[in-house]
Amino acid sequence: MAGGSIHAEPDWGSAVDFEDVSGQVAIAGVGEADHSKASGRGVLEIAAQAVERALEDAGIEPEQVDGIMYSGGIGPQFDETAYREHFGTQGELWVSQQGGAMTWAATAPYRAARALQSGDASVILNVFSVAWATDKRGGGAGPGRFHRDEQFKANLELPFGWYPQPVYFATIARRHMHEYGTKAEDLGAIAVTCRRHALGHPGAVMAGKPLSLDDYLARPMLVDPLRMEDCCLVSDGGAAYVMTAPERARDLRKPVVTLAGVGEGRSGAGLYWSQQGDFTATPQVFSAPPAFAMAGIGPDDVDVLTLYDPFTIVALMQIEDMGFCRKGEGGAFVAGDNLSFDTPGLAYNTHGGLLSHAYVLGIAHVVEVVRQLRGEAANQVDGARVGVYGGYTGHLASTLVLRREP
Repeated sequence: MAGGSIHAEPDWGSAVDFEDVSGQVAIAGVGEADHSKASGRGVLEIAAQAVERALEDAGIEPEQVDGIMYSGGIGPQFDETAYREHFGTQGELWVSQQGGAMTWAATAPYRAARALQSGDASVILNVFSVAWATDKRGGGAGPGRFHRDEQFKANLELPFGWYPQPVYFATIARRHMHEYGTKAEDLGAIAVTCRRHALGHPGAVMAGKPLSLDDYLARPMLVDPLRMEDCCLVSDGGAAYVMTAPERARDLRKPVVTLAGVGEGRSGAGLYWSQQGDFTATPQVFSAPPAFAMAGIGPDDVDVLTLYDPFTIVALMQIEDMGFCRKGEGGAFVAGDNLSFDTPGLAYNTHGGLLSHAYVLGIAHVVEVVRQLRGEAANQVDGARVGVYGGYTGHLASTLVLRREP
């Protein structure tokens, strides 16, 4: 793949200063719940299934877990109380609400490494689940609820029709097209690749539903220039992964996958994307460089890339911002089958991503990277040794570099 350059000294955000924790934590077990459309299940039931599978994958008993991480502030999650009630354990648990999914699916291993170093925990579980498809069927607001209820958005954006997420990112996509000549076919190439990967993944929600580029171009607009296929699913599902020290992981049943680098970037505009200094960029311009530096790699060293992909345009911008190609050249970079798992280029979202696998907010992307590096993936990339997950929430981005031990 052809490497490129990242923005020259952007001034609209910043990087979080992380200590070097390369090689200090391993992901020893991964598990996914059954991903589906509206299933009638609740988030705790979904999460418990994912956790059981992750523990089984690692060969870890429930009572051996002494740390748990999940996403705080976004509704009920499988927290320490749920864990104890489900497994009947009574032991003390180190707890962090800075885990779960989205950007925190990438930075959770960093905080786990710090907890391992301090002796606060020795086996740490990170878990996340959603039942948004079931919620929407029952009349809930789904993933748009947060933006609808945020005070400034409700008063300064909603009255002018700038809501919900498809509207936000259609505006960004149109600007990217204006500035760089990006075409519908470029966004379609991303959607088609993700669908092809989902067809090969038995756990993908969109398995069995093929999509060609001609099919994509024939679809009606949802919010011009975005079609439905440019947008992520709304689904029920969840995932979990188990972390421990690399030396302990070597005694467990699976090949050892360790944290090689981690980064996080923030936009100075916060939640208000309309005010961001560079409207066609993501905070990956701040997150990816320090993560790659910690890992001692460059974009050309990455064998597998998974990105939080709520919309095709977000994936394309992150690919540019992480240095896989120059800014504005993302369209040409993603064209054709360049992102497929079995062709020369950059193997991207090999499980189907949020567009075609499941909308579980990125934690399943980390699971996919681990499986790729173990050689266990449904759409296996030959000889994969280095994998990256890029998290995104609009005003935040994160970068997790994982490496398989020799």
